Amino acid sequence: MNLVAHDQYGFSVPYADLQLDDSIQIITREDGVVPVNLSLGNHVVRIESIGFKQETYEFTVSEKTKEQIILFETLDDLDEVVVSGTLAEISKSKSPVAITVLTPKFFSKNPEPSIYGMIDQVNGIRSQLNCNVCNTGDIHINGMEGAYTMITIDGMPIVGGLSTVYGLQGIPNSLIDRVEVIKGPASTLYGSEAVGGLINVITKNPGKGNNLSVNASYSTYREGNLDLGYTTTLGKLSVLLGLNYFKYGNPVDLNGDNFTDVTLQDRISVFNKWSLKRKYNRIANIAFRYVYEDRWGGEMQWTPSFRGGDEIYGESIWTNRCELIGNYQLPVKETIIYQASASKHYQNSVYGNISYIADQTIAFNQIKWIKEVGINNITAGMAHRFTYFDDNTVATMQENDTIVSNNPYRVGLPGLFLQDLLIFSEKSQLLLGARLDLHPQHGNVFSPRANFKLSPTEKFDLRFALGNGFRVVNLFAEEHAALTGAREVIVKERLAPETSYNASVNLTRRFYASKGMFTIDANLFYTYFDNKINPDYEENDNAIIYENLDGYAIYRGMNLDTRFKFEFPLTIHAGMTFLDAFQMNRTTYGQLNKETPMLTEKLSGTLSIGYNFSRIKGSVDYSATGYGAMRLPVLENDFRPPNSQPFAIHNIKFTKTIGQHIDLYLGVKNIFNFMPPSNSIMRSFDPFDQDVDDPVSNPNGYTFDPSYVYAPNQGVRGYFGINVKLK
Repeated sequence: MNLVAHDQYGFSVPYADLQLDDSIQIITREDGVVPVNLSLGNHVVRIESIGFKQETYEFTVSEKTKEQIILFETLDDLDEVVVSGTLAEISKSKSPVAITVLTPKFFSKNPEPSIYGMIDQVNGIRSQLNCNVCNTGDIHINGMEGAYTMITIDGMPIVGGLSTVYGLQGIPNSLIDRVEVIKGPASTLYGSEAVGGLINVITKNPGKGNNLSVNASYSTYREGNLDLGYTTTLGKLSVLLGLNYFKYGNPVDLNGDNFTDVTLQDRISVFNKWSLKRKYNRIANIAFRYVYEDRWGGEMQWTPSFRGGDEIYGESIWTNRCELIGNYQLPVKETIIYQASASKHYQNSVYGNISYIADQTIAFNQIKWIKEVGINNITAGMAHRFTYFDDNTVATMQENDTIVSNNPYRVGLPGLFLQDLLIFSEKSQLLLGARLDLHPQHGNVFSPRANFKLSPTEKFDLRFALGNGFRVVNLFAEEHAALTGAREVIVKERLAPETSYNASVNLTRRFYASKGMFTIDANLFYTYFDNKINPDYEENDNAIIYENLDGYAIYRGMNLDTRFKFEFPLTIHAGMTFLDAFQMNRTTYGQLNKETPMLTEKLSGTLSIGYNFSRIKGSVDYSATGYGAMRLPVLENDFRPPNSQPFAIHNIKFTKTIGQHIDLYLGVKNIFNFMPPSNSIMRSFDPFDQDVDDPVSNPNGYTFDPSYVYAPNQGVRGYFGINVKLK
């Protein structure tokens, strides 16, 4: 017989945990069905799943019984289990750290081939393009540049440095179980780079999922994306194999500047994860991922034969990347978990006639001990991160007298961390933590933090946070524009590490009514920077100048999120972020001059509306993101506006479920066809600056510069796809 789990609207509930007769543990498939062999008579099943109420059912099995279990969806999503805020599993409702949990169901409302394209559906987060030619980008949290955002996979910091620029677009949706987001410093647990926030991509558990799943889509821009997933069990081993292939090979130039509007890409990603079933549910898993990408952007007539030459301008990047992640719980009475990861990133690229070849290796080891003592939940551990970086620029060269030799960057960063989560009651919890990193160049770096949660009632939560973070600069990861051939990197001084001090207050209030629930989530944040490192575009049009800020910088504002979830199948999410960011820079006369950071909007918002048609098993999803004006990098005497215009991107998607195994979907992205200015690339007709000194044709001395970018240069497009789940 089959047991079937579905919600009150008739949609299946995948991967629900079932316990039969207090002994048999089973999991529903992605279609919500699980076959069982039960004896005739009475049985009891307990069923639970993230996002749903825990239910217990009694039923009787006869010779022809087909039991259908109805799992009513909870109106509250606060009982999800999270790990990013404390390095240990804890209910989201009990976590003193405010965490946003994103599931594949959320991202499917506006499907994208990678996490980079989909993360800006979250209020306060924006994926920012940094180059009009090769479309590299980073992720901003609450206005802070991408260098302040730490990206981890299963808690392992393997996406960093060089791979921050190209690694984000190589994380496909097919391997994601959920994404946990912390807005604000997380350096106490994760070290350098986690100053602005943390995005932790948690991969799927091999023990959950279909034997075979296929998700394929194609757009009117001729973008093709294919996701394949396969799971199986080999004795005590559970295996997950995922394959993603993305192809875009259709040059388009709608703005008429003779440059490709969108970078052409050919990318393949293979993911393999193994999990071993052990006594007492101890953890033992290992995962491997390989990514290869060939991308290029440039003049429309560019072909690979022009690669690296000075006839036709093109930016061509070949990337090979390998990652290895492992977690193992020691077979001892205490909870001691060893975690390790390694990544190898090799890049062969040309930017016009400038060659850039780089090799980066990151190795991470961590051991943590988790212990409950009364009301204390203690987590302590040691971590070590080793980074190797070598390229063909002056960044990894040293000069002794007249001899120039290669000098790769090698840094080992050991650290110690300790935290104590004190659970006084269901209504109040206090988290105290501290981390000490032993940096070989900057000495001991101490990062404390404190988080307190107070819940006067079940409907009201208050969270307070204090902490600080530190960051050591990585020039390439933060300023890809330096390699376009348009600008030279100048470092005026030995850069000191940045330090930030952060305070935030988070309020969550839930209102229950006869027709559903309304949730409001407000977050006030304040971050003060000392020794901030800024790229200066304006002092010299042909250079990017780096130096520590002689003054201070402040990022402050509010995230406001609202959620309407009705008893009938309608859900509305709306969010706004209000940001006041500025820096005070001391002039040569000793006065402090106020300046707004580049590419930082004062106002942004998100909106999504979803409705399920239970009778026809269909749904419609509308989503939108909007941004206010931003300060843009302009040249001296630039005729282009120094600030962008406010803009919004609107999308819609329709889904039809056929049986239990097939979803058909189609949609439209950028419905109102928003496009940035057609002159976003300065002097696109002279990318090698051959006529830049001509006083007649170029009286203002403009140079080729593709850094005037703030939004994707891709107009309205349709797409369709199919998602098949087979047992």
